[in-house]
Amino acid sequence: MTSTPFSLLMHMAGDAGQAEIFSADAAIETWLAAERALALAQAEVGVLTDDDAGAIARAAVIENIDEGRLWASAKNVGYPILGIVREIAAALPEGPNGRVHYGATTQDIMDTGLALQLKASLQLLDGDIARLGDRLAGQVEAHAGTVMAGRTHAQQAVPTTFGATLATLLAQLTRQRTRIAQALPRVAVISMFGAGGTSAAYGPRAEEIRGRMAAHLGLENVDVPWHVDRDGLAEFGWLCASITATCAKLARNIVDLSRTEIGEAFEPYSPHRGASSTMPQKVNPISSELIIGLAGTAGALASSLLRIQEAGHERSAGEWQIEWQVVPQLASLAGSALQEAFVIVDGLRVDRERMRRNMELDGGLVLAEAQMIQLADALGRERAHDLLYAASTRAREYGQVLADALRDVAAAAGLGGMLPSQLVKAEDYLGDAEKICRTAVRTWAKTPALEAAVVPISGLAAATAATGVSA
Repeated sequence: MTSTPFSLLMHMAGDAGQAEIFSADAAIETWLAAERALALAQAEVGVLTDDDAGAIARAAVIENIDEGRLWASAKNVGYPILGIVREIAAALPEGPNGRVHYGATTQDIMDTGLALQLKASLQLLDGDIARLGDRLAGQVEAHAGTVMAGRTHAQQAVPTTFGATLATLLAQLTRQRTRIAQALPRVAVISMFGAGGTSAAYGPRAEEIRGRMAAHLGLENVDVPWHVDRDGLAEFGWLCASITATCAKLARNIVDLSRTEIGEAFEPYSPHRGASSTMPQKVNPISSELIIGLAGTAGALASSLLRIQEAGHERSAGEWQIEWQVVPQLASLAGSALQEAFVIVDGLRVDRERMRRNMELDGGLVLAEAQMIQLADALGRERAHDLLYAASTRAREYGQVLADALRDVAAAAGLGGMLPSQLVKAEDYLGDAEKICRTAVRTWAKTPALEAAVVPISGLAAATAATGVSA
């Protein structure tokens, strides 16, 4: 095999777990697992003898694969499974060597192997999201009452709490876990339908073979082929891209809130973290920057997912190859974004005092809606709106505090006597912010976890142990 191009982005932020799942050795392990499970399933229904199936199961291990020869063959053939079959057969005596891959086609083995990888990938992503959500829930609870300016269109809008802004992100993570649980049975699916999708070469026991094979591998069984129907793969890829975008939501807010002019929330600090080679003062939000880069890359790759669904007839002619490049990258990008999000959430630094001071900027206009609602009972909403609009304009024009500008405008309009003695303050206008925090945390805590992998990729060599046939 030739070496892959160096990726600075993945070198800086790569997820080792996803990289291992989609490594060359892992791919080979999944193909071998598919071949073992096929032989065992065929023996169970009488297509192969127990002796032949046992011999195949013992031979179909990575120690018997000459990877140099395998990849040279794959480059010549266009696919790796012919080489895999010959490597297994070469380790067998006459007889069982002619029963390897019996009735199967290349894509049966590759798609089944891919399904094992996708299952492991989703389980790893779910576990990472679970840990991230638990840590984020702690921050939501800690800052449920930390008052800050809510922002719309990048401008201060109304008071909120930092916990409430984080609660919306926690709700996103809750939905992502639900999506993973829903997608898993559509993605972790057996593919054993033969060359044209009719299962003809498997014989009259094809359906039973497929079901038993799925059970051996811990995959879902289906009765309709998906060789060229790749919506499940597209769903997986979109889900990975969406997870990176969820992390980017956190990252974008941290980038903005850590700006010198705002200075409200920051990534963790350690000596020279985010340092500049020339500007000694810099503490750049490097994890957030990596996440934004990962998410942007994932979004661009996701555009190819529609193309893989175009595959026609009973076998694609190029669309399949798109998956080989894009699907592992999307999984790695999602895993990497989650790893960097851990860094941010675990080491999050919050300046509560700066948040309060920032609400006094621009004369405290962040309280304009609050004061309008306070006056609406007495003046009516539209009249109160007009009064606060005029007061806001005056406050900006003359550099006044909003409360003083409101009193001046009200007096000029002959409404001074209608103003309350105490105008509403930020902490009095938080609505359901704290309730939102409690609800987000409570809903998160109820999110069920995925079951552990039946046959993790790292243990695929032992997949036949429970079948009664020694591997």
